[in-house]
Amino acid sequence: QVQLVESGGGLVQPGGSLRLSCAASGSIFSIIAMGWYRQAPGKERELVATIRGGITNNVDSVKGRFTISRDNAKNTVYLQMNSLKPEDTAVYYCNAVIDTRRTDIIRGNYWGKGTLVTVSS
Repeated sequence: QVQLVESGGGLVQPGGSLRLSCAASGSIFSIIAMGWYRQAPGKERELVATIRGGITNNVDSVKGRFTISRDNAKNTVYLQMNSLKPEDTAVYYCNAVIDTRRTDIIRGNYWGKGTLVTVSS
C-alpha cells in the first residue's frame, strides 16, 4: 500500500507565494514519477507539473511562476508557487507512479486527497 499526503495549502494574497508538499509512504520500491494536478470550481482536473528522472515539465499557465522539485530521501515532491493569481485557486492533488515490491514488482498510480489553495484579497 502507498499513501500520498499533501500539505501546505491555504489562503494567500495575489502576488504571494505558497509551497505545497506531498509525502509518499508505504511499501515503496521506487518512485517513477510525481506530479501535481489541480481542479478549480466548475472545471475539470488539469495537469500542472510533473517530474520524472530529474526532468520537470510545467504547463504554460504556470511556467515561470511554479517550480516542481523532489527530495528523494524523503519521498516528497514540492510545488513552489510564486506570483500567485486568483485563477490559481483550486484544489491541488498530488499524483505519483510508484513501483512496489513483494515477490514481484507492481506499478501503480496513486492520488492524494488534495489540498485547497485560495488566492484572494
